[in-house]
Amino acid sequence: MKIHLRMFAAAREVAGADAIEIMLPAGACVADVRTALARQLPALAQMSGQLMIAVNHEYAADDAPIPPDAEVACIPPVSGG
Repeated sequence: MKIHLRMFAAAREVAGADAIEIMLPAGACVADVRTALARQLPALAQMSGQLMIAVNHEYAADDAPIPPDAEVACIPPVSGG
């Protein structure tokens, strides 16, 4: 299935776009999003474990399923004070 992945902050800078398309197998989970993202954008691979993935506006654990037509977002850690 094709997923429209919205990118935020540093992930958006690395991707050079607000969103990218990734292909996932049917029944994919958040961990599969991380793997596909690291493969498609190797520059994000080093921060892959720190990225938060949101599915339908809620942060999701790696074992959370990705439903068809889900809104998926990649949110890197932020710093500031």
